[in-house]
Amino acid sequence: MSSLRSFLEADKFTRISLKKTRTLHYKVEARINGCKCWLIVDTGASTSCINLSEAEALKMTPQASEILATGAGASGLQTQISEQNCLRLGTWEKSNLTFIIMDLSHVNAGLAQAEEDSITGILGADILKQARAVIDYGRNCMYFKL
Repeated sequence: MSSLRSFLEADKFTRISLKKTRTLHYKVEARINGCKCWLIVDTGASTSCINLSEAEALKMTPQASEILATGAGASGLQTQISEQNCLRLGTWEKSNLTFIIMDLSHVNAGLAQAEEDSITGILGADILKQARAVIDYGRNCMYFKL
């Protein structure tokens, strides 16, 4: 019987390490537009988003949006949108991605209470689905289709 890893890698998936936080969330080291950052992996978040205070450092170009965001302990949050971004996780890379830009200070405040480092954003179901993500909770990793 083959392992999940060998099965997925034979089908051209790449393995990406995850770090479990004290809050029992998973985060992943990423590069957005060439800039290093940390993203919480959130299968319940419909859209990937970046903290408003980090957008400029990630070379993002925010545009106006009329969408109000709900989730992560807050609702009615003003958003912006940034298109044409590149995301790299391990050896997986995708260009032309769209991120929602919003204030994630409430997320980072919760992480700070648990003595965790702040995060730059949230990797949501939009990108997880596009990458055909498989999360291996037992091995603290995920696989993305190349």
